[in-house]
Amino acid sequence: MRATIRDTELFFDTEGSSLVVDGTVMRERPVAFLVHGGPGVDHSSYKLGFSPLSREMQLVYFDHRGQGRSARGDKETYTLENNIEDMEALRQYLGLDKIVVIGTSYGGMVALSYAIRYPQRVSHLIVIATVADSRFIARAQALLAKQGTEAQKICAERLWSGKFANEAQLKEYFQVMGPMYSLTYDPQLSAESWDRTIYSIDAINMAFGGFLRNYNVLGQLPTITAPTLVIAGRHDWICPPEFSEEIAAAIPNADLRIFENSGHLIRADEPEALVNEIAEFIRAH
Repeated sequence: MRATIRDTELFFDTEGSSLVVDGTVMRERPVAFLVHGGPGVDHSSYKLGFSPLSREMQLVYFDHRGQGRSARGDKETYTLENNIEDMEALRQYLGLDKIVVIGTSYGGMVALSYAIRYPQRVSHLIVIATVADSRFIARAQALLAKQGTEAQKICAERLWSGKFANEAQLKEYFQVMGPMYSLTYDPQLSAESWDRTIYSIDAINMAFGGFLRNYNVLGQLPTITAPTLVIAGRHDWICPPEFSEEIAAAIPNADLRIFENSGHLIRADEPEALVNEIAEFIRAH
């Protein structure tokens, strides 16, 4: 499905019902926006990991502008600012009131920023393996220098500089860096996932070569009013858990959960535990 909003067109898909039979009445369930990471990829990898949540709520997957199945356009518009406003426009397009916001990695940055700007529209906030400011880049570079192979260090230079030349290079990056992202990395399963993915070098180049260098919402986190769950992987190299600890400490009454057997891709390393943690959080609030 496609929504023509603002100056672009977003692809979105849904899973699960918003209205379910409950005895003699129809009960309305929460609606959750799944905010994908990258940037430069699409929502497809989220469906395997988060699909079980459709038993608890209706899920709305979407691709950021210029990515996945969403429309391409002027790459200068591929910004965090537009990702926030596109998300709000999609909420309005779907006629929704409050939404559950679930964001991972870069999607967590969008989710935090959205909850700061539109607190009245967020019923629950779940951010997974993410950060609140640009310090993560230098920290990730240091961890990669210590833990990575020579091939990984060379491959990552395109990320830090925002200079992927084509989709093949971006796909190669994720394949080479796979063992850094996931403790349970399986080359065959990962290859299937990356083959399904639609890549956008402009989106990731604009982020790491530009606006992420000045990203900082840390001082605004105390204004978030929604019940918040912050999740981190103990062995995450690109969004290390100390940044999740900062986020949880800054947001009033936020819950923090660190997955001890996960890297950055918690949905791959501990998928069942991740889904259960999110579902229990929603039920409790």
